Amino acid sequence: MDYDVIIIGAGPGGIFSAYELVKLRKDLKIAVFEVGNPLEKRKCPIDGEKIKSCVGCKPCSIMNGFGGAGAFSDGKYNITNQFGGTLYEYVGKKKAIELMKYVDDINTSHGGAQTKLYSTANTDIKKLCLKNDLHLLDASVRHLGTDINYVVLENIYNELKNSVDFHFLSFVEKVEMEKDGSYKVYVKDESFTSKYCIISAGRSGSKWMEQVSRDLEIPTKSNRVDIGVRVELPYEVFSHLTDELYESKIVYRTAKYGDLVRTFCMNPKGAVVNENTNGIVTVNGHSYEDPEKQTENTNFALLVAKHFSEPFKDSNGYGESIAKLSNMLGGGVIVQRFGDLTTGHRSTQSRIDEAFITPTLAATPGDLSLVMPKRILDGIIEMVYKLDKIAPGTANDDTLLYGVEVKFYNMEVDINENLETLHKNLFIIGDCSGITHSLSHASASGIHVARCIAERNYNK
Repeated sequence: MDYDVIIIGAGPGGIFSAYELVKLRKDLKIAVFEVGNPLEKRKCPIDGEKIKSCVGCKPCSIMNGFGGAGAFSDGKYNITNQFGGTLYEYVGKKKAIELMKYVDDINTSHGGAQTKLYSTANTDIKKLCLKNDLHLLDASVRHLGTDINYVVLENIYNELKNSVDFHFLSFVEKVEMEKDGSYKVYVKDESFTSKYCIISAGRSGSKWMEQVSRDLEIPTKSNRVDIGVRVELPYEVFSHLTDELYESKIVYRTAKYGDLVRTFCMNPKGAVVNENTNGIVTVNGHSYEDPEKQTENTNFALLVAKHFSEPFKDSNGYGESIAKLSNMLGGGVIVQRFGDLTTGHRSTQSRIDEAFITPTLAATPGDLSLVMPKRILDGIIEMVYKLDKIAPGTANDDTLLYGVEVKFYNMEVDINENLETLHKNLFIIGDCSGITHSLSHASASGIHVARCIAERNYNK
């Protein structure tokens, strides 16, 4: 065989599985196949001046390449079982936390030692939330920042590159199981075989993962899709929360429909950015540790989770259709003042320019009510007014809403406690498994599988 272990995808799951395998089994020959570029070649052409919006690069350097979609995120590693995935249902709550803490140790030892670890424990903010029917979820949060996150990834890659064969710009077209139980992957005009195969294709690989599941007859079940907007407002509005907690995951059940709305990916002094998933432009947020790169604004997502029952199974397709409508009307991301939304007016460039906040993303002024389903938009508006109770100023007219933000989740793949499919030695980890939705959980899943492989009696 060409390799002992083939890893598909160089996102957090793939990186940490390779890292742990190299540490535990130096005798194994390991390859990583990644559809995107090496870290140093991942460059988005958007500069805010000559190029202001997504031009549809293939592959998208924000979503693909070494480090995965998290490479240019704000590098938040949440150590918790309350959100970020359901890894604990497979490995146990105690072990899941231990794995995430181990990931944190690796990050801090590779350049993140000077970053801060925040905690929601024993905070008065939790009481403030409860008084207003809001629920602050418990977590410890390591914030690396986009810049330090890059340094950590760079250091890990430099440590791995002489022990692991990295194949960049290498799209795996197909995965096959051979008669002897080994696995063959097809890349362009070549094929490679290995005894162990770890699939870590990330959230952007959700459609590809669905096809692999069909080809290999791996059972799956429908997952949810999160649809919402990214809120941008002056840093001072949320400073009493972000200075103490940095990332505050707040959940609210709407009075009108009983839907759950949550804050997600909070970026103090951060910037709103475009994100391209399978050709669909959505919105996300970044933040930096370097004061020189910080802004005067804070941004965060407000997301409504939608679960579908029979007969409908294509939750991602539903989210894509909404994002496509936004792209059709706005040529990409749409931005609207909260005051315009609540009074039924389309935002114009002049209204955006006259606002008491400077947008960090060049988006098309428009009307989100023409894009978002009424039920979801009603929930978001209700949540904004609720957040205004604990952070006065959230519901100001000039608060900006960018849409749409969509979090796609792969269909949940049927795997066991080792994150192994019904096919022996074929593992599915990270966000493409449907069970992790965060950097920390995806990374921890990679460590877990690497240890399972290392412990098996391997015969060359």
